[in-house]
Amino acid sequence: PGTRSGYHALTYGFLVGEVVRRVSGLRPGAFLAREVTGPLGIDFTIGLPERESGRAAELVRPPAASGGRQTALSGRLAPAALAALANPVAGAAEANSPGWRAAEIPAANGHGTARAVAALYGVFAGHGSHGGRRILSPEAAERVREGQGSCRDLVLGAGFEGETEIGLGLWLSGPQGSYGPNARAFGHDGFGGSCGLADPEASVSLGYVMNRMGPHIANDPRKSALVDAVYRAL
Repeated sequence: PGTRSGYHALTYGFLVGEVVRRVSGLRPGAFLAREVTGPLGIDFTIGLPERESGRAAELVRPPAASGGRQTALSGRLAPAALAALANPVAGAAEANSPGWRAAEIPAANGHGTARAVAALYGVFAGHGSHGGRRILSPEAAERVREGQGSCRDLVLGAGFEGETEIGLGLWLSGPQGSYGPNARAFGHDGFGGSCGLADPEASVSLGYVMNRMGPHIANDPRKSALVDAVYRAL
């Protein structure tokens, strides 16, 4: 602990979600709605309410998966990554299904607009307040980037170039600049290319969503180009 880490894909949301449920008595989706998205008017849910089903975009499978998801993943990922990310395989077909959309999978089936993703990360960047009170105190927001040890990720391994470092639930930008030039900015990439980030020092938050999935585990070229463009404009 504190020296090496391995990426938890789906399991992270269930583990933290159970802590949320035991403390608050609410499942993660209801807690998020009561404490954050409701007060701030953010268009984001964990799981998709049936009344919103007509708004959801259909995900398009990445080109590399055209020969079969399991085959494509097996050719790129180490055994530990296959166990964590492909057991079972979850891709565009699963994410487009009514059952997946209706379920509550805190690590993987948040539904929202790009503005909503940016607004959620804005809570970490000091933008989110309700009734004159910040949703998250500066001290609490700072805790998210407490580094847990820089290492080559035990699960993703070669999926990233060099070493990476996880904070408390989010990735640190680090020297490779995954979330912009500030090494202490932080965020998370989504399967297929989506991204959210917060940079408290620059008072910036960003959200990028797409439905045409890319083959990259992280740092999709579309996301990287957008992050570069944002920082050039500051």
